[in-house]
Amino acid sequence: MDSSVDYQKVEMPRVIIPVAVGFSVLAVGFLFWLIYGREASTGYDVAYLAGVNASLNAASAFCLFAGFFAIRGGHWKRHRNFMLLAVFFSALFLVSYIVYHTFHGDTRFLGQGLIRPVYFFILISHIVLSVVALPVILITVSLSVTRRFAQHRKWARWAFPLWAYVSLTGVAVFFLLKAFGS
Repeated sequence: MDSSVDYQKVEMPRVIIPVAVGFSVLAVGFLFWLIYGREASTGYDVAYLAGVNASLNAASAFCLFAGFFAIRGGHWKRHRNFMLLAVFFSALFLVSYIVYHTFHGDTRFLGQGLIRPVYFFILISHIVLSVVALPVILITVSLSVTRRFAQHRKWARWAFPLWAYVSLTGVAVFFLLKAFGS
């Protein structure tokens, strides 16, 4: 790395945001179609993938927090490694989530009473914030990969809490569905 480069003045390539947003719109559109726009395929028992998905979300959350504390401690290589692991676990989650919803479909929440609005608040905020988080995460990661660390830090202030919330509420949704689902 050339120490004479002032990273504060390096501009973000104009293509990062449109590509991240475009990919995110396509991904979200595909997922909504997958879950709500078609019948699930049958013939494969993939119910176990719900637990795998929750585990991948938990692993991603763990790596996010470990990466956060690593960078706070000045350990940027450790931070990079944990964040790459968080991306890896999230990507695996996405693949597993697609397979699960392709063959299993949606799971109905059957809980009644106070738990019902609590569950739907968590679920709806999880879905909405995952839609917001995806392009923010992609932009933040690409800024780091392209060594635009000043902009990376600015975006990471938004990406970290969004990503952490989505990962943790994904785990919460799993346990609530396990306790009260169909």
